[in-house]
Amino acid sequence: MKITVCIGSSCHIKGSRQVVEGLQRLIADNKLTDKVELAGTFCMGKCQQGVCVTVDDEFFSVNAEDVDGFFKNSVLPRVR
Repeated sequence: MKITVCIGSSCHIKGSRQVVEGLQRLIADNKLTDKVELAGTFCMGKCQQGVCVTVDDEFFSVNAEDVDGFFKNSVLPRVR
């Protein structure tokens, strides 16, 4: 599985760094480093929708406050 987080200027202002740090923590805590690749990219073209994240090319809008819920509902079910 590949999770890509936009780190462009608009998403950076909206908290992409905190989203990346949260995902890094959750991937490690769930011992998924061998199953989940976390990557960064620049603009995904959906700047108005918050921090842009894709999971295997499916788009999500995530913020630092809901990264745990996003991981639980949109990442874990796809891995296990």
